Amino acid sequence: MDKINKRILLALEQDGRISNSELADKIGLSASACLRRVQELERTGVIKGYRAIIDDKVMDRGLTVFATVALSDHQKKSQRQFEKAMLKAEQVRECHNVTGSFEYILRIEVADLQTYKNFHTDVLGTVPLVNGITSYISMEKVKDERS
Repeated sequence: MDKINKRILLALEQDGRISNSELADKIGLSASACLRRVQELERTGVIKGYRAIIDDKVMDRGLTVFATVALSDHQKKSQRQFEKAMLKAEQVRECHNVTGSFEYILRIEVADLQTYKNFHTDVLGTVPLVNGITSYISMEKVKDERS
């Protein structure tokens, strides 16, 4: 990963819709050299894709909750079972297996507190082996480099 590729990646992180000619000008390359580099970054999986960032409120995701989840069993089979359930739960936007006094941290996005209560009770609370759930309600998003 050379300095030019890093500059390309930083520019694309800021604006994934920048035209190749604008990107080339910004980086100081010819358009064809820039395109070759971007295509190689895509081909090798460094660039995993491009996405639209949509206003959460429009998608009825106005409330963000971070939840820690402890399991009663620490075997790999149990972790996979929990992870499979989280992959199916559309409210769970991120699921991280972590070290410490609990196994998972979830980022959950829902419309409001009542919707979260329903998710907590009817989805998360029904997953086998869940031994503890601690919820943290986000009051304000101060920084989010994904948006």
